[in-house]
Amino acid sequence: MAETQNQQAAAPRDLTKIKEAVKRRKKELYTPVQPDLQLGFVHNNVDCIGCRACEIACKDKNGLAAGPRFRRVQYIEGGKYPEVFAYKVNMSCNHCAEPACLPTCPTGAIWKHKENGVVDIDSTLCIGCRRCEAACPYGAPQFDPADGLVKKCNMCIDELEAGRKPYCVMACMMRVLDIGPIDKIRAGQYETKAIGPGEQTRIWQILN
Repeated sequence: MAETQNQQAAAPRDLTKIKEAVKRRKKELYTPVQPDLQLGFVHNNVDCIGCRACEIACKDKNGLAAGPRFRRVQYIEGGKYPEVFAYKVNMSCNHCAEPACLPTCPTGAIWKHKENGVVDIDSTLCIGCRRCEAACPYGAPQFDPADGLVKKCNMCIDELEAGRKPYCVMACMMRVLDIGPIDKIRAGQYETKAIGPGEQTRIWQILN
C-alpha cells in the first residue's frame, strides 16, 4: 500500500536523490501522460448542505494542521430580494488531463499515475519551491509551513489501491460527492447517488 504524504514527509530529505532528480528533470521534455483510466470527482451542488464533513475527513486523513485544506467547500450567494440564490462549490485537486503544476516542478516530484490519472506528489523529492502552487489556477498544491513541503489531494491513492473510495467521498452524509471514470460521468453512464434521477451532469475535462 502506498505511503501517505505525511509518512513520506516524516523521513529526512535525501539530498543526493533530489540532486539526481533535478539533473534528470533538466534532460527530459514534458510529455502529458495518457492514463488508462481517468478518475474524476462528481459533486451535486444543489443537494449539498455545506456541512463540510468532507473537509474534516480530508484534514484528518492527511494529518493537516490549521491552514492547508485539500478540499474546500465554498458558499456562493447572490441576487436581489426576492430573487436570490445560494449554492455550494466543492473543490479539490481536479487531477487535470494536462496539469499546469506538473511541468513546473524542478525535481519531478509531481507525477500523474498511468493507471487512474491521479496527480500525486513525491514528498521525498519536494523542495518546497512553491512553483506548482503558483502555476495551479485552482489552488490545489498548498504549502505546509510545518515541514516546508507542498502537498495536495492525491485522491487518497492508498485507499484507491485498497479498493476503497477517498475519505471525503466516504464522509459525505448526503452522498452528493463521488468519484468515477470521467468519461462515463460525462456521458451519464456512471451509476452514482451523487447524480439524481433525470439530472444532467455538466462535466469539463480540465486541461490546466
